[in-house]
Amino acid sequence: MIISTQQLANRIRRHAIHMTSSGKSSHVGSVLSMADIVAVLYGKILRKNPQDPRWPDRDRFLLSKGHAGAGVYAALAESGFMPLEKLRTHYQNGSDLSGHVSHKDVPGVELSTGSLGHGLPVACGMAKAALLDGRTHRVFCVLSDGECDEGSNWEAALFAAHHKLRNLVAIIDYNKIQSLASVAETLALEPFADKWKSFGWEVINVDGHDHSALIAALEPRVGSDRPLVTIAHTIKGKGVSFMEGSVLWHYRSPQGDEFKAALRELEAGEKPDA
Repeated sequence: MIISTQQLANRIRRHAIHMTSSGKSSHVGSVLSMADIVAVLYGKILRKNPQDPRWPDRDRFLLSKGHAGAGVYAALAESGFMPLEKLRTHYQNGSDLSGHVSHKDVPGVELSTGSLGHGLPVACGMAKAALLDGRTHRVFCVLSDGECDEGSNWEAALFAAHHKLRNLVAIIDYNKIQSLASVAETLALEPFADKWKSFGWEVINVDGHDHSALIAALEPRVGSDRPLVTIAHTIKGKGVSFMEGSVLWHYRSPQGDEFKAALRELEAGEKPDA
């Protein structure tokens, strides 16, 4: 059954609540903030083939903010890369579905991530290799805002612009909260868009929960020879009222009444098929 990207985002959020609760794992707020981005990528943008995960012409997707891996596992399961039942094993002893996203024995995951600042440099290498080989696929990389404290990302940004990696798309989940405090308190990024522009990137600012805006920003471009960064303004914990905008839910796991309340809100927000 074909579902809308909005429905996919809601399912990703509900899976994340179940997965982080049963495994008593962290980062549910980070999954919820990027759920719309991931849903648009898997539901509308990425060129993929669940029956052939290593299809040479597939688009490559890297989750540099690997601590939010539960959201990618959920998107992969909903897209047919693995059975939905496998999500129940998340963060359990012996499971392939580790807390930080892993490619080992997980079809559809290109790279194990979680040590912040690694995803974009690897994405640059993949994009450069594709251009050298005359391939037409694109490379997408989702980063956290706090991750942009890492100097390795800015080295990669210089590399991408210098080599005109027009097939590279970075997406910043700009929820403005990192592990223990706001981004502004920890290490201010603003003027954020101007920084990327000065490094030679094409920059688009979007509401990271507006699916139409995300689709328009991420669709293939014509005539540009620059890499693209989409700065997606999001809300940490989006979709669950008591998690929204709260640093607490970077590490807290939903249990008991909080687990039930979170699911009730997400179930109430389920939209009919569009």
